[in-house]
Amino acid sequence: MKLLCFETSAKTASAAIVSEGRIFAEGSLTTGLTHSQTLMPLCQSLMQSAGIPLREIDLLAVSTGPGSFTGLRIGISAAKGLAQGSSKRCVGVSTLEALACNLMGLETLACPVMDARCKQVYTALFRVSGGYPQRLWPDCALSLEELGEKLEGFQEPVMLTGDGACLAYEALAGKLPLLRLSPPGLRLQRAASVGFAALAYLKNGEPVPPGELLPQYLRLPQAERELLKKQQAAQAASMEE
Repeated sequence: MKLLCFETSAKTASAAIVSEGRIFAEGSLTTGLTHSQTLMPLCQSLMQSAGIPLREIDLLAVSTGPGSFTGLRIGISAAKGLAQGSSKRCVGVSTLEALACNLMGLETLACPVMDARCKQVYTALFRVSGGYPQRLWPDCALSLEELGEKLEGFQEPVMLTGDGACLAYEALAGKLPLLRLSPPGLRLQRAASVGFAALAYLKNGEPVPPGELLPQYLRLPQAERELLKKQQAAQAASMEE
C-alpha cells in the first residue's frame, strides 16, 4: 500500500510517498513562501522523480493538527482535492503523534512541542520503546509552566521534539535536569512520519472519504478568540451597569 502524505502544520511544507517500513520519496521546503505556493509543485516533483503517478497511490495522508490554522487548511485542502479527483480515501493524523514517530527506534519518553503563541505550546507525551510510540497524554494546549509541572513527576529522560522544542528546553531545562533536546534532523515535522502514523492507524481503523477530513485546532482561531473576548468584556460591562 502506497500513501501520498502531506505535512503543513508549521513553517515547513513536506510531502512524501511511503509504504510499510519504506520511504519511496520525501521532500521538505522552508523558504518563506506560503504552503499554497510550494506544496503541490513539491508533490508533483516527488511523484515524477519516484516514478509513482497518482493512479498508483492507494491513500492520501495528512496531518490534521494542532498547528497553524492556515497551514493545516492548505494541507487538508490539497489532500481532499487530490483524493476527490482520483476517487481515493484519506487518513488524518495528529501532528504531535507524527512528530513522536520521528523518534521511532529510540528508547525514550517523547514530548512533541509546537509553539502555539500566546504564551502556550501544543504538546503531548509518548513512550517510545524501539517501535511505534505509545500515547501517554492526549494532545493539549498548555503554558510552558504547566508543561513543566506535568513533566516534573517523571524520573527518566524526556526528549523534546517539534518546532517548539528549543523554546521549551530553554524555559524548562534549568528545572528539569532529565530534559533532553532531540537532534536537529529528528526535530521538525515531516511528511514521512505522517505516513507512518497513518499506517499505524490503519491497523485498527478505516480511511475516510475526503469530505470527512477536518482540522483539529485545539484552540479557537485568533479572530474567534478576539470576538469572544469582546463579547465577554461587553457582558461584564453591562452587568456592572
